[in-house]
Amino acid sequence: MSEARTAGDLGRTEGQTGPAESDTSLVVVTGLSGGGRSTVARALENVGYYVVDNLPQALLLDMAELAFKAGGAARRTAMVLDVRSRAFSTDLAGAIRELRERGFQPRVVFVDADDEVLIRRFESVRRSHPLQGDGRLADGIAVERTLLEEAREQADVIIDTSHLNVNQLRRRVEELFGGEDARRLRITVISFGFKYGLPPDADFVMDARFLPNPYWVPELREHTGREEAVSAYVLGQEGADAFVAGYADLVNATTAGFEREGKRYLTVAVGCTGGKHRSVAIAEELAARLRHSGIAANAQHRDLGRE
Repeated sequence: MSEARTAGDLGRTEGQTGPAESDTSLVVVTGLSGGGRSTVARALENVGYYVVDNLPQALLLDMAELAFKAGGAARRTAMVLDVRSRAFSTDLAGAIRELRERGFQPRVVFVDADDEVLIRRFESVRRSHPLQGDGRLADGIAVERTLLEEAREQADVIIDTSHLNVNQLRRRVEELFGGEDARRLRITVISFGFKYGLPPDADFVMDARFLPNPYWVPELREHTGREEAVSAYVLGQEGADAFVAGYADLVNATTAGFEREGKRYLTVAVGCTGGKHRSVAIAEELAARLRHSGIAANAQHRDLGRE
């Protein structure tokens, strides 16, 4: 498999101060139907690309120009070419050459798979091949291979998905285009009050109501778990440290597995009665311990100030 080229190799011309077209990260995704284009597109979205699916090849340059002019998040744009588009042609090399002459540096990803694998995939979902017409699946695949032969030759990256499952293909794309941070699990530790209901997106729920409630301590009642006095009171209670440490160990033990399975965001909910004292202090402490162990974690407080 050839290696992906790094965008921006053209650099800026001498004296240029504004952004150059080469600063726009463009990815062109094409390949065999059933090869995994949709999975590649979703993986690129996961690492921050704006994805345009089923784009007619004639509009490649126009889309690149729009991405360059829009700036911001659009500077990372992926364009997926589908053979079913009536505007698709075999002159991908010419379209890519036109982009480069304009100053862009697109990277072309071609997804491929063995004919037998493609046939099994189509049969498993009971779909016909878009180019088989009245013939067999194998006929449609053969026609498409011929149509895309030059595109495959021009690709910067060829990914054979014959022996890759969805998660493995996603990880491959993230390795090529995402960087380490994009593949890391991000954890939100959210405090809440049980009287306001459970957070619907919680993956783990911790119940801090076994700890004494600072609400019943007059000098602490009007303060919150983000303040030192309340935090010290909550974390100083018997069982509090073991409670936080146990959940920190649990999250640490599952992080690698969640990342392998493609989960990028995890929500750990910490509840107390009103979401003001105990849950807030515990959430802040747990997030801090997770960060200390190298996990990207932040604390949010859903019901703080709601009373």
